[in-house]
Amino acid sequence: MGQPTPATDDGWWRSAVIYQVYVRSFADGDGDGTGDLAGVRARLPHLAELGVDALWFNPWYRSPMKDGGYDVADYRAVDPAFGTLAEAEKLIAEARELGIRTLVDIVPNHVSDQHPWFRAALAGGPERELFHFRPGRGEHGELPPNDWQSEFGGPAWTRLPDGDWYLHLFAPEQPDLNWAHPAVRQEHEDILRFWFERGVAGVRIDSAALLVKHPELPDVTEGRDPHPYVDRDELHDVYRAWRAVADEYGAVFVGEVWLPDAERFARYLRPDELHTAFNFSFMSCPWDAARLRRSIDDTLAEHAPVGAPATWVLCNHDVTRTVTRYGRADTGFDFATKAFGTPTDLALGTRRARAAALLSLALPGVVYVYQGEELGLPEADIPLDRIEDPMHARSGGTDPGRDGCRVPLPWAAGEPHAGFGGEPWLPQPDGWAAYAADRQAEDPGSMLRLYREAVRLRPVFGDGPPTWLPAPDGVLAFARADALCVVNLSDTPVDLPAHSALLLAGGPLDTAGRLPRDTAVWLRA
Repeated sequence: MGQPTPATDDGWWRSAVIYQVYVRSFADGDGDGTGDLAGVRARLPHLAELGVDALWFNPWYRSPMKDGGYDVADYRAVDPAFGTLAEAEKLIAEARELGIRTLVDIVPNHVSDQHPWFRAALAGGPERELFHFRPGRGEHGELPPNDWQSEFGGPAWTRLPDGDWYLHLFAPEQPDLNWAHPAVRQEHEDILRFWFERGVAGVRIDSAALLVKHPELPDVTEGRDPHPYVDRDELHDVYRAWRAVADEYGAVFVGEVWLPDAERFARYLRPDELHTAFNFSFMSCPWDAARLRRSIDDTLAEHAPVGAPATWVLCNHDVTRTVTRYGRADTGFDFATKAFGTPTDLALGTRRARAAALLSLALPGVVYVYQGEELGLPEADIPLDRIEDPMHARSGGTDPGRDGCRVPLPWAAGEPHAGFGGEPWLPQPDGWAAYAADRQAEDPGSMLRLYREAVRLRPVFGDGPPTWLPAPDGVLAFARADALCVVNLSDTPVDLPAHSALLLAGGPLDTAGRLPRDTAVWLRA
């Protein structure tokens, strides 16, 4: 077992660059076509050279993989497809030797239908109380118990042969836990301790605002307040108890909290609850200067009253990749933008993605980088017969799902499967090798080299908030410490503000020394 993280907090997480690892698609160490922990360990030098402070791993637990590992059968075991618990401990330790901490993903809202608790519940055991079983409505119980809908489409209920229904806010293979039961709470606190004792420095909490349900499971009616399963007040007691556990180990939390109400959002970040939460408004913005500035200002204002750092992210395992999203006419976050055949200008998207990377890395707080973003990967079109994401099937085939941002990474241009390993579990598009890490490492103008240099230089912005500078319409310009960030989202080149040195540019200036459209620079004041 690895050494526990010391029960101290040096605040590293307040300004960290955290790299998201979707293990199945990162690197294949044993040649079976599935990414694994051996592959991650072999690529730790890449991550160290990138300069990241921590790795956040999507679930690596034992799972039937009906939803990419978010259907957990055993929280204390690594899935055999990825390796073993001993390998996970080695990975945590080896990364820490390189100065890289590890965060794991906890999925508290639901488990796999293969989890021992649910299997015992189906057999009629007392574990039935750990889930939400209800009789149906209608004359013969043929209708679901309420009108709740699954996040993946269709009713959030499945009927069993005995006539009862069980709740699943996601896929039917992911039954929701009953967080009113003390055994559920105790189990998750024990799981946290299990991983903290193996040296894990933090935990990302999946669907963090959905755990607690109204005890009567009422219909979701228009205007119901509070919502029967989103952002329930009782949830804060859960996270206060979790925080007490984390504080023993000096560990940190980041919550996946999608809430439109800024005041309600900030409650999760009070000093005795979560350390940070994902900021989705920034990622959701189209490529528009006014809307991005408003998102930045609103985000910082939301976090200020509770003293929590903001988080910035451009893409993750659920979202269309940045290059593709910014290369489309509508660059806002909307699953409709993933429609089949949506035209994309990859050259435009790449320029904007480079500028967006410099913008996000110049802001105060925590930055998350999804694997492959440092390579400038676009969204991949997956053949219909190869799509695995349950969102595709449950939408009746209208949503292509999230597999397009989960295609295995290209590492070596001259090797089979672009150096990923065996034949990948998702097909790599033609030309994928052009994005390979080894090729980009040799190219001073590549996306990889840009990310490396930006992460290295990021400390020049200090710790303070941004001060907005006068700028033409469509241009974002701010100062932090003695550094400036300027992003041109307008239609024409613009003059740079007064400065003593050019630190980093997302692309070349024009012949007059002006900043071209869709380009960002960092300047020394």
